[in-house]
Amino acid sequence: MKYHKNILETIGNTPLVKLNNITKSIEALVLAKVEFFNPGSSIKDRMALKMIEDAENDGRLKPGYTIVEGTSGNTGMGLALAAIVKGYKLICVSTDKQSKEKFDVLRAVGAKVIVCPTNVKPEDPNSYYSTSKRIGDETPNSWYVNQYDNPSNSIAHYETTGPEIWDQTEGKITHFVVGVGTGGTISGVAKFLKEKNPKIKIWGIDTYGSVFKKYHETGIFDLNEIYPYITEGIGEDILPKNVNFDLIDGFEKVTDEDAAIYTRKLAKEEGIFAGNSCGAAVKGVLQLKHNFKKSDVVVVILHDSGSRYIGKMYNDEWMKKNEFSLD
Repeated sequence: MKYHKNILETIGNTPLVKLNNITKSIEALVLAKVEFFNPGSSIKDRMALKMIEDAENDGRLKPGYTIVEGTSGNTGMGLALAAIVKGYKLICVSTDKQSKEKFDVLRAVGAKVIVCPTNVKPEDPNSYYSTSKRIGDETPNSWYVNQYDNPSNSIAHYETTGPEIWDQTEGKITHFVVGVGTGGTISGVAKFLKEKNPKIKIWGIDTYGSVFKKYHETGIFDLNEIYPYITEGIGEDILPKNVNFDLIDGFEKVTDEDAAIYTRKLAKEEGIFAGNSCGAAVKGVLQLKHNFKKSDVVVVILHDSGSRYIGKMYNDEWMKKNEFSLD
């Protein structure tokens, strides 16, 4: 009989799918790595499991402990699945800009969810960074994950996502495009791919209101770059240790409106019901098309499922409220 011993064994080995309609203006072959095929419906399942297993192996996480993490939702889901299978409690700290669906799902799988304000500085005691760290410090027998600075985050993608992409493209990949938040995916995949072929270009998709692009280009952490934005899952007002800027060839910023529009376009034009940062990543590919030759193979990560955004990008009234085009 063929079966998995538990749901965690189904993580990874996600498919590559050719984009046909939304990328008509690009001569290169554009392939989407569709990460919502993971059991928790996002790429974050990979690093959530890796961070837990590494913490178990070195004694930071012991039986009966409570896991504490700040998350925009997807990492929390990955941690929740592992916590269920392995017998841990989970406290997730998030921000009020995230979709209600994300919180509903986390609570449905047994996580305690604490929601913090978005529009505060990272060092503010009410920020989700500060709150999650404080809860980790104050909760007996707990482990604070800290996905932003936890090296197991990027290692997970070095060990799984990168090799999968290399094998699936038979080493023909020339460009890798991915939204950047904690930096684990882009840095881990980039390290693996550049070890295989240093000529492969690594592109990070950023959002307006985030510091990544200017910092990469100038080395300046500009506070004027930081302001509230709608796009979920990418961009930061901090510099996570997991972002290895030396491995990244360039960043491209995508507007909130374009991210939302192209999220919907993916569903309508490709039949791929993906999340908000996926729309940003695909629009980023289109903005970068002048860098691609006909013979190139471009791989873009589609991070998560559209099911987390039913009340937002996939809702006409929400789009109208934000004055985003429905065309």
